[in-house]
Formats: sequence, structure tokens, C-alpha cells
Amino acid sequence: MSRLGAQELMMNALRAGVAIPSFNTPYLPVMEPTVRAIVDTQCFAFITVARVEWTKFDAKGIQPVYDEYCKLKDEKYTRLHLDHIPVIDEDNLEVDYLPRIREAIELGYDSVMIDGSRLGLDENIAVVKKVVELAHVSGIPVEAELGAIFGHESGPLPPYEELFESGKGFTDPAEAKKFVEESGVDWLSVAVGNIHGAISAAKKSEKKVEARINIGQLDKIYQEVECPLVLHGGTGIKKNYIMESFKHGISKINIATATRQPYEKLLAETGSVEKAQDAVYAAAVHLIKDELELAGSADIINP
Repeated sequence: MSRLGAQELMMNALRAGVAIPSFNTPYLPVMEPTVRAIVDTQCFAFITVARVEWTKFDAKGIQPVYDEYCKLKDEKYTRLHLDHIPVIDEDNLEVDYLPRIREAIELGYDSVMIDGSRLGLDENIAVVKKVVELAHVSGIPVEAELGAIFGHESGPLPPYEELFESGKGFTDPAEAKKFVEESGVDWLSVAVGNIHGAISAAKKSEKKVEARINIGQLDKIYQEVECPLVLHGGTGIKKNYIMESFKHGISKINIATATRQPYEKLLAETGSVEKAQDAVYAAAVHLIKDELELAGSADIINP
């Protein structure tokens, strides 16, 4: 059986009207129970790491995550994705992004994400185009973000209902069309009511806001770009919105808070990494089977 690349897998998900869950790795011990849950549920998923997870948490870095993944991977069920390498980070500092992305590609990550969402439209396009040119030489698809998905910033978040009703930061469909056409990006992360989990030490343990999705806005974006769309901040969104989003282009959904918080809670309460890993496994299985209804998706996405 030939090994399908990440782009082919995403297109299979898009055509089937399902999504690939993308599980973040804030701590290296989180990866083993996550992979075990994916395999046990016969789901297809990405294992991912974002820059914020080695700067604000303890994922160690691109190489350590790759090494851990190589010990655990089962390519019927998983691929490895580099998430959120920002051009401007959550502290409004410039990031030397290209060496990080090059490192991941050379190591063997299956897909990469450049996040220029804090830039103006034309600057974002220019940055993404540069990364696309680099990655496509190696046959690696690129994800990018357009719109403002709040939550990682250090300051206070505006009230969620105010954000949703105003549409502040939502991805504009016409801009999305221009962005995809001119940058050549493969997957587009969109802002349609979704928000990231908090990462500040003061707030990272708080229950995440129960968000929802503007399905009409999502559909308008998909009609314009017709490429796989990505939903960041998947934890906490009401299930009916999640399931409906799969019918309107969402082909990948990022999960971080739902597995990170149980790990941190059990580790703090018991001091046992094993007990904390058990909590991650239980959370991931519940999410795949009950919240996303994606058990058995590997046979559809990676036949």
C-alpha cells in the first residue's frame, strides 16, 4: 500500500465530509496516550506541536517531538504536523520563523503551518507564499491563518458574545479567496467564532468559553476558496456546530485544551505521570467517539 501524503489525506477528509482531529503536544508524555487513543478508536489524526508549546509549556522543541513521535507512530492512523509558527507571536514579538519551518521539513514532518494572522493581508500573503515555495519543493503542504482567532494573547479577552455578534476578527470570504489564490496555501485556518484556549499561567486551568461557529460565514468562505479549512480552538465548541462545520469545508480540527487540562490536573493532584496519561487517554477517546464521532475514520481517510 502506498503511503498517502498529508495533502491527499486532507482531501479524502474533505470529500467524505469528515475531519482529521489534530492533537497538540504541550508536554511530551501527553503524546503516548493520545496516539494509543487514536489507534484504539481506529481514528485518523494528526499529532502536532506549536511554537507556544515549547515556549510556554514543556514540549521541548521540534526535534524532541519528532523523536517521540517516531517511537510511537502508526502511519495507518497518524501523521506529524508542525502547528502555529507565528511571524508575530502572542507577546507581539517578531519570530525567526523560516529556520523553524525548515527544520521540521528536513526532519520529516508531514505538514507545516505558518501563522501570519497578526500581519496585514498583503504581508500575510507574502510570508505564506515564501513558506509555500520552501515546503512544496519537498512535497509538504502548508497551512496558514487568516482572521483573528483570539485566546492566546496575554491581555483580557473581550466578552465572547460581543466578539461573536460583532464578527470582530472573522475571516472575510473575499479576502480568503485572494489569500489562497495569491499565496498558494493548501489549507486555510479560519476565524468564525472559534477561540484558542488561554495559555497564560493565571488562566490556563480555567474552563474554556463555550464557543460556537457562524456556519453561514464558514460556508461563504468555503464557497470562495474550495480548499480544506481548519478549525483552531476546537475544544469547547458545541457539538452540533462542530458536526455541521464538517459539511462546510472543515477538514481538520485542532484539539489542545481538552487533553492538556486533564493531564495538568491529575499530575498536580497525584504527582503521577502515569495517572495523568490515563486521564489524557480517557479524554481523547471520549472526544473521538462521542464529541466528534470520528471513531473508525481511518478507513475513510487512509484506506
